[in-house]
Amino acid sequence: MICLDSLPHLPGCYLFKDSRDVVIYVGKARDLKKRVSSYFQKQDQGPRTGALVAAAGGLDFIVTNTELEALLLENTLVKKHQPRYNIKLKDSSRYAGIELTEEDFPRLRISRRRGARGSFFGPFVSSRERTFVYQLVRKAFGLATCKRFPKRPCLRYHLGHCSGPCVGRISRADYRARASRAASALAGKTDELLTSLQAEMAILSARQEFERAMQMRDEIRALQHLQERQQVERSRSYDQDVISYQVEGSSVYLMLFRVYRGTLEGKEEYVFSNSDSFLEEFLVQYYSEREPPEELILEQPLEQSLVDFLAHQKGKKVKATVPRQGEKKMLLDLARKNLEAGFFGDREKLSALQEALRLNKSPQVIECFDISHLAGTFSVGSMVQFRGGRPDKSNYRRFKIKSVSGIDDFASLAETVRRRYSRLKEERQDMPDLIVIDGGKGQLSAALSELQALRLKIPVVSLAKREEEVYMPGLDGPLDIKKEEKASLYLQEIRDEAHRFALAYNRLLRKKAISD
Repeated sequence: MICLDSLPHLPGCYLFKDSRDVVIYVGKARDLKKRVSSYFQKQDQGPRTGALVAAAGGLDFIVTNTELEALLLENTLVKKHQPRYNIKLKDSSRYAGIELTEEDFPRLRISRRRGARGSFFGPFVSSRERTFVYQLVRKAFGLATCKRFPKRPCLRYHLGHCSGPCVGRISRADYRARASRAASALAGKTDELLTSLQAEMAILSARQEFERAMQMRDEIRALQHLQERQQVERSRSYDQDVISYQVEGSSVYLMLFRVYRGTLEGKEEYVFSNSDSFLEEFLVQYYSEREPPEELILEQPLEQSLVDFLAHQKGKKVKATVPRQGEKKMLLDLARKNLEAGFFGDREKLSALQEALRLNKSPQVIECFDISHLAGTFSVGSMVQFRGGRPDKSNYRRFKIKSVSGIDDFASLAETVRRRYSRLKEERQDMPDLIVIDGGKGQLSAALSELQALRLKIPVVSLAKREEEVYMPGLDGPLDIKKEEKASLYLQEIRDEAHRFALAYNRLLRKKAISD
């Protein structure tokens, strides 16, 4: 039971809960009573808000002193409860770091797993910088990087890039000493490490242990190179992030440009469900995982509480700029141009497909399924998703077939479709605008039966490989679409990507089976 009368006119966080007392949404408010009451004004409800209100069976709230405190608390609560209706960034782990594993002979590897056992350094905003540091450290300190220790010396050992712990070419004590020095280098303690190594090299030379002294010399040179690199990076201009976005229906399409030390370093694309406070939710989640830049360039001003949150995360002032002219406006325009090209540059083929299939709306989100197996073994299903005419790889899914033995593509496809959409339905997630099946009338019928069992009304078509014929429910024969037409070519592009993804997973399972 949700009682609005008990809500105060104070800042804080509110938590919607379902009938099982599970938190399904966390939000923050300047005025708790006004904000929560707005959810129950039906004229302002979008589809997502309507679903949230329908699922809500209870409400809790926490009062804070300021709106900034509410923002910080909201971030903590979202991480703790992982609510169903809060934005979940698929790319929150995109930035990788360098991990030094916790083993008798620690290995160096690129990793995104901050919680893994061992030491994690990063994440690195620049993949180029991460690769440079990783290669420099692994070569200088001779650390192993292989997933499993081989039974004989590998190529890296013969090239002098690895000390060969797998075959006993270095003692455990000496190897761990190298790993400890590598950890110090990665932690940025280059000055004290250089002093220590130079003193140790002098001692080794005096003892005429020239081979070990040469190893120290190589480590010193690598550290000096790393130190020079760090000094150059620090001398460049400050960092900027540039953000442009567009709302299309129930989705938000967002483009983020990273301007790293004065140079355009790369871009990131995000697609997530629309909500009243989507930009605030995005920024809080995104900059909780990474340090904010010194300047954020946007198309609209931010609330002061959000600017304060960014400053709190960085430890110093963060500038939020809405440029009207000059170089910063050019950067913002470039981000907008990339947004339109990346997400909306294929409107023609979307329009052609909508017209050819007689769809009520543009198929912005399309999901395609394919089945792959080897003579009835290693059966897998794949699902790829296209948004705005482009593949959205963060939403690709793989399925190991569980209920089918032998060759039965129809049953395998039915299982894959059932698992995908029963989960989306259970989690109240948005459904695609169109489903594409790789196959003919039989595969189409199998998929349609599962959708009907789930009481889902989603347009679905199948595409047969031989003649690229398109089948729709209720029609005896294929649609009159030539395979050279834009609509057919787009369907072929999607189907081919699903086939590639399924085949890659099938090969991966076979490779694992052989290695095991």
